[in-house]
Amino acid sequence: MIFGKKKTKQIEEAILNNTPNSDQSYWANVKRQFNKNRLAVWSLRIFYVILFIAVFADFLSNERPLVCKLDGKLMFPVLKQYSVSLGLGKWDQQFVTKRWDEHNYDFAVWPPIPYSSTTIDKSNRNFVSPFAEQRVKSWRWKHILGTDELGRDVAAGMIHGTRVAISVGIIAMSIASMIGIFLGSLAGYFGDSRLQMSRIRLYLNLLGIVLAVFYAFIARGYAMGEGAAESGGFMKQLLISIGIFTGILIIVNLLATVLKKVPLLGNRVNIATDLLIMRLIEVFNSIPGLLLILSIVALTKPSIINVMVIIGFISWTSIARFIRAELLRIRNLEYIEAAQAMGFSEARIIFRHAIPNALTPVLITIAFGIASAILTEAFLSFLGIGVAAEEVTWGSLLNLARTHFPAWWLAIFPGTAIFITVTIFNLIGEGLTDALDPRLKQ
Repeated sequence: MIFGKKKTKQIEEAILNNTPNSDQSYWANVKRQFNKNRLAVWSLRIFYVILFIAVFADFLSNERPLVCKLDGKLMFPVLKQYSVSLGLGKWDQQFVTKRWDEHNYDFAVWPPIPYSSTTIDKSNRNFVSPFAEQRVKSWRWKHILGTDELGRDVAAGMIHGTRVAISVGIIAMSIASMIGIFLGSLAGYFGDSRLQMSRIRLYLNLLGIVLAVFYAFIARGYAMGEGAAESGGFMKQLLISIGIFTGILIIVNLLATVLKKVPLLGNRVNIATDLLIMRLIEVFNSIPGLLLILSIVALTKPSIINVMVIIGFISWTSIARFIRAELLRIRNLEYIEAAQAMGFSEARIIFRHAIPNALTPVLITIAFGIASAILTEAFLSFLGIGVAAEEVTWGSLLNLARTHFPAWWLAIFPGTAIFITVTIFNLIGEGLTDALDPRLKQ
């Protein structure tokens, strides 16, 4: 017994000694290599600041106090704003008929910028400069970055625009990543000869795709058009159509599972997956992306959600090509062959073993893609066709500067913000490119 415990302890020590040091792991090497690029490191730090502003925008710029005491009652108006927006609460009548800064609080703690992006200061209309005399009751209410034509605070608009820009970049690239990773992994893993299916499943899927496209998109064209006329309605109708599309494909595959037991229908045929997906990528790449975005946006009501979805749907091709190239290499590695020999399903091998080891180059593409998405949204807003008129973004502020050229603060501040944000994502992407290059790890 004593010998058994001693032997067990020796085995544990041997395992620990053979375990790779955490400092020598792959991601530790990547982090070490990334830290050597000072521009990339500082860009990442600036991104943290921008992300903080985007996440806590309501607490940095708001016309409501963070916390206040009114008539002996302690309130948290900014937090309550979320419950009101979700329909879980409502404001008392006194807060609807009277401005927030006109109440006689026992005490109140205001955000650093005591204005929302939509707050209109009637006393400071018609493009008041940051250095001009402003009609405010104290320095605390000064518009530090000036106002626009309606009297809206530019600093509040900049903070709200930060949230919009980061949201567009992250959500659009999330959509692009899901599409690109799925299609690219199928193309890379199966190639032109590895995907086989029963004859009946192939025929039913082809028929199902035709029916799904008809019932999900063509037959619902009117509903999608009506939804596009409402803010956010296009996204809702699009999700319904995707649900119908997916449901029809699930039904035909369940039917194929039953019918493939018939000998003649169960014969297996080869599917040239790589060929089909690569031709689809070429079709998407042959269409000018900006022209496609302008065409779709022109048919829908301006909405930030629509912009995110459209940018995501046209930005997946580069991600698909990267992950396809990685899967072409990974599918021949020993651990994939071992998983196949153990009888794991193809879906399990792809999603649990192959894709997690092929995501490294995708991170670089996503970093550059976020910068591109932010720039596209700013361009659409500058043209006045990207978001709703009441929505304040960096691009819409630049659009206001175009209408009143002497208002330099409407061009300098949002222009600088766009430049910095796009630059830091490009520098982070370059830093990741260097850090993930195996030739530089020595």
